[in-house]
Order: sequence, then C-alpha cells, then structure tokens
Amino acid sequence: MMLIPTHHFRDIERKPEYLQPEKCVPPPYPGPVGTMWFIRDGCGIACAIVTWFLVLYAEFVVLFVMLIPSRDYVYSIINGIVFNLLAFLALASHCRAMLTDPGAVPKGNATKEFIESLQLKPGQVVYKCPKCCSIKPDRAHHCSVCKRCIRKMDHHCPWVNNCVGENNQKYFVLFTMYIALISLHALIMVGFHFLHCFEEDWTKCSSFSPPTTVILLILLCFEGLLFLIFTSVMFGTQVHSICTDETGIERLKRKNQPRECTGSWQSVKETFGGDFSLNWFNPFSRPCQPEIPSDKDMVRQVTSLSDTETTEDPSEETKDEDSVEVTDE
Repeated sequence: MMLIPTHHFRDIERKPEYLQPEKCVPPPYPGPVGTMWFIRDGCGIACAIVTWFLVLYAEFVVLFVMLIPSRDYVYSIINGIVFNLLAFLALASHCRAMLTDPGAVPKGNATKEFIESLQLKPGQVVYKCPKCCSIKPDRAHHCSVCKRCIRKMDHHCPWVNNCVGENNQKYFVLFTMYIALISLHALIMVGFHFLHCFEEDWTKCSSFSPPTTVILLILLCFEGLLFLIFTSVMFGTQVHSICTDETGIERLKRKNQPRECTGSWQSVKETFGGDFSLNWFNPFSRPCQPEIPSDKDMVRQVTSLSDTETTEDPSEETKDEDSVEVTDE
C-alpha cells in the first residue's frame, strides 16, 4: 500500500469501464532468467549501427593516420592505449544499455482475475495501461517503440535502440561519458597532429597522401566536436535526473509547477551500484537491483477527496498522458 506522490501526474483508473480487464489476455509464460532484451526497431538498429561505425572510424583515423606513422613511440603508445581503452568501455556500455531490460512491467497482467484478486477497497486505485494491458507500478510509463511499460522511464533513445529506465540508466550514463571523453581526446590529438604536419613535410606525417589525410582529419574533427557537445549535454541531463530523482518524462509533465526536492545520495548509489568505487565506471558491474513490485505495490491510496473528484472522469488527454514518448534525437 502506497500513497500517491503529489509531484507525479498519473492516469488514475478506477472504474471497470476504464480498466476493461476482459480485453486483456493472460501474460505469456515468463522467459528464463537472463534472457537477452532486444528491441526490433528498424530506426533504432540503424542508429546503433551508425554509432559503432562512427566509433570504428575514429579508431581507424587515430591509429592509422596519427599514431602509427608517428616517430614518437612513447606518445603513440600512451595515446593509443588510452583511446582504445575509452573506446572499448564506450562500446561495452552501449551494448549493455541496448541489451539490458530497462525495467519492463509484466505485459498483460491486467486480467479480470488479477484485478479481482487485489480486492480493492474504497479509496484504493490501480493504474492500467490500455496499450499493453499492464497494471503499472508507480513512475512507470508506456513506450510506443518498445511497446511496454517501463519503470522509471526517462526517455527512449534510438542511439542505443532501447528505453532508458531504472535497470540500464547507469550504462547509458557511462556510454555518454565515454563517448564524450574519446571525442575530446580525438580533438586534442587532431590539433597536435595538424601542428606537427604544418611544421614538417605533409608527406612524412602520415602514410596517406596529404589531401586524404586532411579530409580524414577534418571529418574526425567534425565528428568529435558534434558528439562531444551532444553527449556532454546528455550526460549532464542524466546526472541531474539521477541527483534530483526525477525522470525526463516527469520533468516534462510537471512543466512549470513547483516540485518538492526529493533527490538524495541514495538514489545515486542505487543507480550506479552501491558506495562510490571504480565499479561505478565499470559497464560490466550491475547497478543495485530494485525490488520487484508485489501485488500490494500496484494498489494506491487516494490521499484526499479532491484527488477523487479530479480523477473520477478522466479526459482523453489525461488517459493518454502515460503514453508520451520522449526521444533524444
């Protein structure tokens, strides 16, 4: 049994005609633990492939245009190790963000039998998604791309072909951080390489012809600058959401209305997996696993009579509110 937080704007469904449990089919038999999560979305798959291609292009230019032809072996070895390590961590974080269940709510559990088993009392409500027939716990939202309700859904990101939710937000934050770092590193190396080539003969600073070298470096510079800005902004917004314990969707729904500050260091530790350590930066380390909501957690208690009056007959706009899709395109 939980109280409805005043800063969460939800679609409250109480009447049988809103729930329509007879239209829901029983949930499918759950798959084995550890089953891979993958969204079959053409746009998302294409964006994920482009992401890998751009990282591998940066690898090619850094190694074969700048580092390997360099006669300063210490400079080449140190920068090669740092860049490849950051690139590996970025791609590993991308895979974990893409292939991890972001926190999907069991699909099709809003059956008549299940709702009757909750034995709702006067003043108690449940939330039901009309699109995936799921009884939603608090702070869950429906994604039209994943076609599921996601717990603590922040937004759907096509670049990782997945939603960013409570189970994979850590990996998404690490992905944006490492992409920003390799972009900054690549820009610095491009600057030093241009200075080196201007001081010496262009034919000696690269194994490619001077025109090809210039084109490759300019493209890498443009890519690095673009992704440095983009991922830095995304990293900042994600860290802000974690620290304030408010997802992107909740922030959009709140709009200009005041919000009680509920952020804490505990929410940061839950996202990154315990007390501060190197595991915070490890994409192979799991965040703290949230407790699976029980049947009682799906039942809410209306906090006041005014809540009952304002949600007795919700409009279409309110009923669709939990189906807002937010992307970072």
